[in-house]
Amino acid sequence: MILGVALGEAAPTMVAVDDGTATWPVARGAARHASRACVAVDLGGVRTAPVAAIRVGGPCPEALGPVVGSGAATIVRGGHSVTGRRLAPLDTEAVRRFAATCGLVDFAVTATGSPILADHELEVAAIVAAEVPRARITLSYEFGYPGLREREADAIRNAALGPEAGRIADEVARELPGVPAYFARSGGGLVSAHYFRRFPLTCDRGAAASLARGRAALSGGGGRVEIADGAEVSAEVSAEVPVEVPDGVAAAYGAALGRPEAHVERIVLARGRAELDRVLRDARDEALTRVVSAGAAPGSAGIEEITVNPLSYLPDGLYRVRVTAGGRPWAG
Repeated sequence: MILGVALGEAAPTMVAVDDGTATWPVARGAARHASRACVAVDLGGVRTAPVAAIRVGGPCPEALGPVVGSGAATIVRGGHSVTGRRLAPLDTEAVRRFAATCGLVDFAVTATGSPILADHELEVAAIVAAEVPRARITLSYEFGYPGLREREADAIRNAALGPEAGRIADEVARELPGVPAYFARSGGGLVSAHYFRRFPLTCDRGAAASLARGRAALSGGGGRVEIADGAEVSAEVSAEVPVEVPDGVAAAYGAALGRPEAHVERIVLARGRAELDRVLRDARDEALTRVVSAGAAPGSAGIEEITVNPLSYLPDGLYRVRVTAGGRPWAG
């Protein structure tokens, strides 16, 4: 039995799913015997942590600096061009000084050119980890967007969501001891609790995505919800039982239908077909590794989609690559 869970302001809604049919509600004792729990939650209104943002790049007007609200930010020398050429040596001492004095533990690091070469972000992470042993560090290259400010905004928000994501994952583990937990992604699919703690931004709109999936499954005739007392409802109003499935139930059902999924986005430089094939192999390998980290059984992981688009108005040989991998949950 797969447990679908929708978290919101009210008490959690839980459905038990077997062979595409959901039963609602579910007793807490029965829920603890589920093979896995698939959790739908939106993070839009949750508490966020102050973030220490480190941008690696050239100077800029104050208005274009990192936006961190009540956190702290600095810009240090370093970074690479869009083709991977080093623009300046990394100012390691400035990184060390900021990390040691900012008084925060949630860090977001963004370097110019990191989607094609992440060396300076990785070097900053090593320095921060040495200075702040409890630091939680988000690196912008893991989000893949070519635009610096877009990546930076995502890295800062991911870092800000980290502590609350950890609290939610801990609460699910306490309520469902021994039941492996997955969380619904904003764009569909699931990730493991470990992945959710590391990349909560991927689940920012997990409940909304699950609700859409659950509604689509019910209205398409491929799914069904039964009330525990024996009555049956569907998204389509029945002539005999004119009951609409509540949103929380549909979201919990939609989450339970998901499977692990992961994406990799990179900017790559390839001067010829052979070099492009090599970087695509690397991206595929990374996507497969990432989907296993997201909770897929290793033997089931596979590539589902690859898109390769040349970047306009930039030197020849630069491509934006996006790889999607999926697999069967290792749990249940």
